[in-house]
Amino acid sequence: MDKRHFLGALAAAGALPALHAAPSARRGPALLTVTGAIAKANRGPFNPVADQMMHKQKLGFDKAWVFDFAAISALPAVTIRPTLEYDGKVHTLSGPLLADVLKAAGAQTGAASKIVLRAVDGYAAVVPLAQARAQRFIVATHLDGEAMALGGLGPLWAVYDADRIPEMAAKPVAERFGSCPWALYHIEVQA
Repeated sequence: MDKRHFLGALAAAGALPALHAAPSARRGPALLTVTGAIAKANRGPFNPVADQMMHKQKLGFDKAWVFDFAAISALPAVTIRPTLEYDGKVHTLSGPLLADVLKAAGAQTGAASKIVLRAVDGYAAVVPLAQARAQRFIVATHLDGEAMALGGLGPLWAVYDADRIPEMAAKPVAERFGSCPWALYHIEVQA
């Protein structure tokens, strides 16, 4: 039987539509990896070959929860309007609460928990989880209504509305965001 007759027989039997079915929904590339004290995982352990940036930043883990843009965007979004240090103007940032991201990743936290927020350039900020919750940190995905690009402040930025927190609003704008790495790609949960 030649290929044409074989495909014709499959079509007649109802099998050919399965060959042409729409591809299954595929997860996009991981933008945020959460490791440390987490209860669940959707990816395997650290791979020193595939995880080169993490390798260069001396990270390692047995399990992780990763978010692509769709997964981060599916979480309820919050909008904040802080004055940013880059131009001294108020901007609109939106994205899910950091606490909701950690909950979705199965973070196991306690009163003394800390999180390490890491940017692609290696910058890391250690933030007590209680502070991140009190200051209502978000994982911003959008700046002034536009998705943030890698090479700018994005695609993700751990940030809060410093204008709404009296002790932060009293500081010069350039001193308000030291715990807010832009180009966020990794969160380590320390229980």
